[in-house]
Amino acid sequence: MNKQKKFMTGILGAIAVYIAVITATADITRGIGLEEKQPPSENVQVSSNEADTTNLKAEQEHSLEGYNTSLEKVENASAESNNTKITSQPTEVKTINYSFTNKQKSNIFDNPNNGKVMDTLIKATRVEVEEEKDVENQKQTKVKKADGTFEIKVTGQINKWAKIKYQKNLKNKEGWIKAENLNKEFNSVISADLKNIDFSPVEKPNFTENPKKTNVRGIYLTVYSAASDKKMDELIALTKRTPINAFVIDVKDDSGHLLFKTDAEKTYLGENKKYYPIADMEKFMKKLKDNNIYTIARIVSFKDPRYAKKNPDKAIIKRADGTPYTNSDGVIWVSAHDRNLWKYNIDVAKEAAKLGFNEIQFDYVRFPASNGGKLDKQLDYRNVKSETKPETIQKYLKYARKELQPLGVYISADVYGQVGSSADDMGLGQHWETVSNEVDIISPMAYPSHYGNGVYGLSVPDANPYATIYRSTIDGVNRNNNITYPANVRPWLQAFTAKWVKGYIPYGKKEIDAQVKALKDLGINEYLLWSPSNRYGIVEK
Repeated sequence: MNKQKKFMTGILGAIAVYIAVITATADITRGIGLEEKQPPSENVQVSSNEADTTNLKAEQEHSLEGYNTSLEKVENASAESNNTKITSQPTEVKTINYSFTNKQKSNIFDNPNNGKVMDTLIKATRVEVEEEKDVENQKQTKVKKADGTFEIKVTGQINKWAKIKYQKNLKNKEGWIKAENLNKEFNSVISADLKNIDFSPVEKPNFTENPKKTNVRGIYLTVYSAASDKKMDELIALTKRTPINAFVIDVKDDSGHLLFKTDAEKTYLGENKKYYPIADMEKFMKKLKDNNIYTIARIVSFKDPRYAKKNPDKAIIKRADGTPYTNSDGVIWVSAHDRNLWKYNIDVAKEAAKLGFNEIQFDYVRFPASNGGKLDKQLDYRNVKSETKPETIQKYLKYARKELQPLGVYISADVYGQVGSSADDMGLGQHWETVSNEVDIISPMAYPSHYGNGVYGLSVPDANPYATIYRSTIDGVNRNNNITYPANVRPWLQAFTAKWVKGYIPYGKKEIDAQVKALKDLGINEYLLWSPSNRYGIVEK
C-alpha cells in the first residue's frame, strides 16, 4: 500500500513540476522564423506581423577535481570503434570545393552580368563552388569639361564571381554569387564562441548487432511508468495497434534518480539503500526485446540536484552571494564543465548499454537558461579551463562517443526546438552543427506550445501543429547541409494539451497526425512523442 502511495505521489509530482516549468516558458521563442519555409498545401493561420526577436527567458527542455588523465586524453579525440563490429566502412569522400557564405544575407544571381536576384542565403551556409571567373562591369559617369560641356566616361571594374551549387528547402539549386561573399572555412564565418569548435567530419556508424533504424517512432516513459507492470503492458499493447515501436525510458531523470541500481551511483554518490523502480533489469529488457521495441535510455546530463547536493562546489552559483543559481523550477544545476559529472553520466550510460539499450539519449545536454547569456557575468560556471559553452558541450559529446561506441550503442541528443533557427548557441552551448556533427541522432523539442505567439509568422503556433513543426524542422534540415556527416533529425512532438497557452487547442490524434505529416513532407519518418503523464491513448482518439 505504501509503495502504491509513493508511486502515485511520484507521478503527480512529476506532472506538476513539468507544467510549472513549461508554463514559464511559453514565450521563449518569439521572433523565430526564416524566409522561404512555407509548408506545402496546408491551411494555416499566418500573422501579418513579423515576429519580434526576444531573449530566452526561462526553461523549456526535458536537463575530478584535478581532471583525471584519461579524460584529458579524450577531450579532443575522435570516437573509436575498438572491438565493436561496424558494418559501415570509412568511405572515400570526393574532394569538393566548399565555401561558406559570410554575410547575414547573400544574394544569389542567375548570371554575373547584371543578372537578377533569384535567391538569398543566410550566413554560414555551405555551398559547392563549381566555377570562378572575373567579370568586368562597366560604369558610365557624366563628367563636366573645362568648356562647360559634358562627356560620358566609361570605366571598368573587375569583380570576382563564383558559380555555386547548394541545397535549400529540400531542393538542389545553383546560381552565381560575388566571391567576396564566400570564405573557405566554416569557423571563419561563425560567432566568436564557436571559433574553437572542431568541425572535422565524424562518420556515423552502423553496428552489425544493433542495426541503425530510421523509422523510430517512440514515446517517453518516466521511471514510474516503467515500474508499473500494468502500465507497461498497456503501452506494449499500444505498439501492436499503432506505429509506435520505441520507448524512451528515464534511466537517470531530471531529479537525478536512477531506474535501476548501478555501480556508477555507488562510485560517485555513495551507497543508496532506497527503493529502485526496476529490480530485475534483465527481465525488464527481455520483455521489451521480445516485443520488438527499440529501447532508448534517457540520461539527464547537467540538471542533477542529487549530484549537486553531494558536490556543492560543482554547482553553478551567483557571484554576488554564492547561492546556487536556478531557473523557475528551483532545481540546482551542475556546471557542464565538471569532468567528474561527465564520467558519472557516461558510466551510467555504459551500464544501460550493456543491459541492451539500443541508444543513449542525452537530455539537458546544455547550460541552464541565462537570458540568452546576458546573465553570464553574474554567474560562476566553475569554468577553470576557460572554455566556451558550445566548446564544452562538444567535448562532452566527443567523450561520450569515444566511451560508448565500443559498446555498439547509438548516441542522441535533445536540443531546444529553436536551435535549428538560431545562428548561435542561444547562450546554452547548443549550436546545431556542433551537436549534429557529434551524435547519431539530434532531437529538437519542437512542441508547438513552446513557441511564443507570432513565431514563424503564426499567430498561435500551438493552434497550428503542422505549420509549426514544418517550419521549425526545415531550418534544422537546412543546417544539416553544412556538415558532411550530419545526425538524423528525429524531433520530439507534442502529445499533450497546453491549456496554459492563450489560444491553445486540444491535442488528440488529429493534431499528432498533423505533426507527423509535417515531418513526412520533409522526408523524415521518425519522431518521439512527449506526454508528461505518459498517457498515450491520445494517439488513437
